[in-house]
Amino acid sequence: MILPFNALNRRPQVHFCGIGGTAMVGGARLALEAGWEVRGSDNALYPPTSSMVKALGVPVATGYSAANLDWDPGLVIIGNALSRGNPEVEAVLERKLHYTSLPEWLKDAVLRARRPVVVCGTHGKTTTAALAACLLDRAGLEPGYLIGGQPLDFPHSARLCAEHRPFVIEGDEYDTAFFDKRAKFFHYLPEIAVVTSIEFDHSDIYRDLGEIELAFQRMLRQVPRSGWLVVCADNPAAAMLRDHALCQVLTYGFAEKADFRGTCGDAVGGLQTLTVWKHGQLWAEFEAPLTGRHNLQNALAALAVSDLLGVEAAVLQEALRDVKGVRRRMEVFLEAHGVTFVDDFAHHPTAIYETIHAAHARWPNRRLRVLFEPRSNTTVTNVFQDALADAFTAADEVWIGPMHRPERVPPETRLDRHALVGVLNARGTPARCTDDIDEIVMAVRDSAREGDVVLILSNGAFGGIYDRLRAAFGEAPAADS
Repeated sequence: MILPFNALNRRPQVHFCGIGGTAMVGGARLALEAGWEVRGSDNALYPPTSSMVKALGVPVATGYSAANLDWDPGLVIIGNALSRGNPEVEAVLERKLHYTSLPEWLKDAVLRARRPVVVCGTHGKTTTAALAACLLDRAGLEPGYLIGGQPLDFPHSARLCAEHRPFVIEGDEYDTAFFDKRAKFFHYLPEIAVVTSIEFDHSDIYRDLGEIELAFQRMLRQVPRSGWLVVCADNPAAAMLRDHALCQVLTYGFAEKADFRGTCGDAVGGLQTLTVWKHGQLWAEFEAPLTGRHNLQNALAALAVSDLLGVEAAVLQEALRDVKGVRRRMEVFLEAHGVTFVDDFAHHPTAIYETIHAAHARWPNRRLRVLFEPRSNTTVTNVFQDALADAFTAADEVWIGPMHRPERVPPETRLDRHALVGVLNARGTPARCTDDIDEIVMAVRDSAREGDVVLILSNGAFGGIYDRLRAAFGEAPAADS
């Protein structure tokens, strides 16, 4: 049994406040595998995290209360969604319980004794981390991992591994906790740091792109000289990081100058072909069940990491052929009456643009109807007002659903959904907005025609629209709803 990090004689008992966060539930699983007694609490959860938390098999309280901490755990891990005023946060402070953030606990309990592969970037972190963990696992390296989503190639989102083995972890640039405003990736001791992209996001944390770039530059200062920066050559802001690296650098992407360069071929039998050139020499040809240029870019990053860790190309060719990826990334969750329903986590304009174009490529000559929930802390503001219009223009129809907790955003800085709809209609893309989820569902049902692809874009629950669509099209709710 591995009992990590027991400073100050803490009992190996831990309570996760906000256990339903995608990283938190993974951390809870790592604690369980390490021999800790685990409990947690959160508000009501929705799939897939509700099923992930249930699978832990530990006591989880619904709702936050000081009484949830009466079992006197040796350590409390506080999720970054919680802040002062939360009854459990206040109880921790009043009782002087030992507490920390998930990233800091991971740093000392998990990562110090292993070889962290930290996957960072505005887009593609989850998919790239899942692909890298899958390829390394199939190559026999027995890695550990913590994925910020539900990987379809593994039974769980996290797994502990033996010491000194690779540990793949998603490195988020969002802040760590209410008491630690540094980016999460500052805690992860990267031996290999992967940076997929850098764009402006998280306007509640960063004032501008320059602040985000600075955070990534500071993260790189922690990579040892013997370590690696694996960075996307196709993203200008990310590519500039090589000038700030004190370690070895490997670039990847579709750009001619990339050290690890890919070229896309035709899709054959549902598999996208990818030819990879390493330092100008043909390295290998791959087939992957991945849709969209952005996902092949993520695959290139995972292949580059695997190569650095000594995996042979022939092994990777076989491993990549049937990867499944991550839930809620271009995931077909329902097919009924000739209509295909697809779920995707995209919420940043760039991710939305790439996902819409990937959907057109996967289902050519079919009507693409996009349903979008403005939910993230940035998309509920008008920071992306114009960029969202550009992102949605290629859809055949767009519905903008209710904003998540709009009262948190002053009216003058709030996303103007009606103006967004107006711009799209003026450009010839039919668009509507509503606060009524059932109105969207009934409109999709009543005007459905065979061959439609309905693409749902949300990083949350979207008011339960998934099961409402199942019901409207005569299908049973999902088992984990």
